[in-house]
Amino acid sequence: MPHINIEIKAKSNNQDKIRAILKSRNADFKGVDNQIDTYFNVNVGRLKLREGEIENCLIHYNRENKEGPKQSNVTLYRSAPKSSLKEALIKALGILVVVDKKREIYFIDNVKFHIDTVKDLGNFIEIEAIDTEGNIGKEKLLEQCQFFLDLFNIPQEDLVSVSYSDLLLPK
Repeated sequence: MPHINIEIKAKSNNQDKIRAILKSRNADFKGVDNQIDTYFNVNVGRLKLREGEIENCLIHYNRENKEGPKQSNVTLYRSAPKSSLKEALIKALGILVVVDKKREIYFIDNVKFHIDTVKDLGNFIEIEAIDTEGNIGKEKLLEQCQFFLDLFNIPQEDLVSVSYSDLLLPK
C-alpha cells in the first residue's frame, strides 16, 4: 500500500551525539543492518531491492531532489531474503547502481532514524517521518522532521538533496 514519508538526509560527523540523543529519548533500537540496495533502471522514480538482516524489501519511490524535508511517495513490498526476485529484476531492468551500507535503525513513534555508514560515501543521518495509515498528514510529518533536524543541530550545509544512488552514480 502506498504511503507518504517526509525525509531528511544529511552528512554527519557527530553520529555519537545523535546516538546519545536518541537513547536519551528512549528510541526503540531495532539493530544494525548491513544492507545492499540494488537500484534498477526505471523510467519513473526509483526502484531498489534492499537486502539486509533486518530489512528485505522492494521499494519504489518518487521524491523531489531538494535540501531539507522532502516528500516521498513510497510503495513497499516486503520480500523474502535470498529469493529469485533480484535475478528477475536484473534480467528485466538491469542494474543502475549498488549502495552498500551499515545502518543503525531507531524509532520514536512514527519517526524512523538511520545512522548510516555508506561505502565510498561516508557517514550520514536520515530522519524519516512515516504516515502509513494516512492519518497523520504532511504538515505534522514536516514538523516532526524539523524538530529532530533542530534537536540534532544539523547545519544547512550538511543537508543532502539526493539519494545515495545519485551520489554514487558520478563515481
